[in-house]
Amino acid sequence: QVQLVESGGGLVQAGGSLRLSCAASGRFFSINTMGWYRQAPGKQRELVAEISRGSVTNYADSMIGRFTISRDNSKKSVYLQMNGLKREDTAVYYCYGRSSWGTDYWGQGTQVTVTV
Repeated sequence: QVQLVESGGGLVQAGGSLRLSCAASGRFFSINTMGWYRQAPGKQRELVAEISRGSVTNYADSMIGRFTISRDNSKKSVYLQMNGLKREDTAVYYCYGRSSWGTDYWGQGTQVTVTV
């Protein structure tokens, strides 16, 4: 089992920045890809960004140039630096980890609210 705990969400004005963190515990050695999804009210959960164990990254188109995902395997953590936040970035952000055999693990989510 793998446990994921997010932190760093909150309230920010449009144009501002936030940094989300996700700390893993348990069988972290089994995790290859880590990343972030988000879910806004009334919408489906969508990919924000993901990063492989070797730090190959993948971003949703709307995040490119504004969000940066990074990973520190020694700290069993993944981060999401969000700059230039927009009102439409308001959502619950979920950290996830995918094991080498395809099992997905999810955090409990952290709320990000962007005000204008």
